[in-house]
Amino acid sequence: MTDPLQPCVHCGFCLPACPTYLATGDESDSPRGRIVLMRALERNEIGADDAALVEHLDACLGCRGCEPVCPSGVAYGRGLEAARERLFHARGLPPLARTVLGVFRHERLWRPLFTAARALRATGVPRMLAGGGRVGFGMGMLAASRGVTPRQAKGPKGGDGPLRSAQGDTVRPTVALFRGCVMDTLFRHVNDATRRTLEHNGYRVIEVDDQTCCGALHEHAGDRDAAAGLARQNVAALAHTADYIVTNSAGCGALLKDYGHLLDDPEAAGMASRVRDVSELLAAAGPRPGAPLDLDVAYDAPCHLQHAQRVQDAPLAVLGAIPGLTLRLLPGSDQCCGSAGIYSVLKPGMARAVLAAKIDAIAAASPRPSLVVTGNPGCLMQIGAGLAAAGLDVGVAHPVELLDASYQGLNAAHATMSS
Repeated sequence: MTDPLQPCVHCGFCLPACPTYLATGDESDSPRGRIVLMRALERNEIGADDAALVEHLDACLGCRGCEPVCPSGVAYGRGLEAARERLFHARGLPPLARTVLGVFRHERLWRPLFTAARALRATGVPRMLAGGGRVGFGMGMLAASRGVTPRQAKGPKGGDGPLRSAQGDTVRPTVALFRGCVMDTLFRHVNDATRRTLEHNGYRVIEVDDQTCCGALHEHAGDRDAAAGLARQNVAALAHTADYIVTNSAGCGALLKDYGHLLDDPEAAGMASRVRDVSELLAAAGPRPGAPLDLDVAYDAPCHLQHAQRVQDAPLAVLGAIPGLTLRLLPGSDQCCGSAGIYSVLKPGMARAVLAAKIDAIAAASPRPSLVVTGNPGCLMQIGAGLAAAGLDVGVAHPVELLDASYQGLNAAHATMSS
């Protein structure tokens, strides 16, 4: 197998693109420095029990922001994946990581846990307790998962029923929605908006049973066997179901598209080739414009959508289909927010340090946006909690939530005209 790190010539183009290097200024917290460490680990020049090596590799967010700027085409993500797998087999996982990932392996554990969290969110307590401390930040993350409120989405009020499609349209492909774990519980409103917006653009969305967590969190931690087990269950459920498999979570989408590599299996590779982010399918369909929304929004690109999947223009096309929307890209909108799966739970200090620049950019914006829009649940929660901790009255939303709100307003207008 070709060494994914071999092309590195230590040029340093990756340094300004690395959030942890920008936060610490430590060469060992840069892609270039970590490549030196990963090569030494591979050659047994440094042992897997070396505390400094583990510290610097664990501190990597895995955002892959270094890959697009690398003139040599270094596959940093593949190298990090191999190094973390080696560390996992040599050292295992810290207790907190082992507990969290153990929950995500079993639906009987994560579903009741996240369902209870959703019930707590509905009380409004997390929003009241959101703040800067560790508990307050956690409450802010939960509060940020609630979705767009009517006050934030200023447009004609519509119903919650199915959205109308124009008559006589060409029938578009069938789509199976990958429901995920966090998306199917805390962010079920985004799954619902995904179904409605796809149907409004002519897609036929079908439901598929027996899905589970995508396994991305386990793969990021080096537990390849656990990730592969979850992937095999999803391939068995989804492989022969629809023309496309759609996801609205950038982190899930990045691994789903990589199932062929993870499992080294033709059926998995075939399924992976049909995976699309919801923004890709909506952009391919137009998307159809909706009713006006009077909003000033800032788009923040999820790392695993922009860098891992290389999907950059499609989310902007989705937001561009909403009349009246003012869309901006703030400084650092292409850099990591510090969420990175469970990274913000395991390394809250570094996660907050990485987030700080993004919150500062939002606070300094003039005019300040009413919403920050991004297509990944962890990013929504991390940025939302950061905004609450900074005392900024700025909400967070998934792009399909806004397009759905626009379509709901369009439906309301249609209903008014036909009555």
